[in-house]
Amino acid sequence: MENSTQTVTPAALLDSPGAFGAVRRGVMIYGVLAALALVAVIVVAGTGHTVNTFMWVRAILLPVLAVPIHRMVLSASRGSRRAFERVSTLSAVMPIAIIGVDLIPGICPPWYAGTQVVCMLPVIGVAVAVRRSDALRDAFPKKS
Repeated sequence: MENSTQTVTPAALLDSPGAFGAVRRGVMIYGVLAALALVAVIVVAGTGHTVNTFMWVRAILLPVLAVPIHRMVLSASRGSRRAFERVSTLSAVMPIAIIGVDLIPGICPPWYAGTQVVCMLPVIGVAVAVRRSDALRDAFPKKS
């Protein structure tokens, strides 16, 4: 018997076309863009330009984070309310945190801040998708 707090969603709602499709695509695109940002940092460093520790850590961390986020999306698509709530929270907080830190003067060059903004665009799309999808709202109604 399954735990009712973990799997409360009707499978038909989650299997409906597009219910998690936009969310999955957004996370996968984010992972690809984050990996490309890492490649950009490697190329810039390889050509003798300055790349600070912040840029290296962020460039490595963001594509790595795509893996557990993708796993959370898969778990949510199988009915895990906890995973859905985590994806919902992360997709709202990550863009604000990433872009907000990049706006601190002197922390990173504008080209790098721009790559981070581009990486966060699909995450913003995920945030919109988890909040606007009728199928997902029906599958994961807010707790009363």
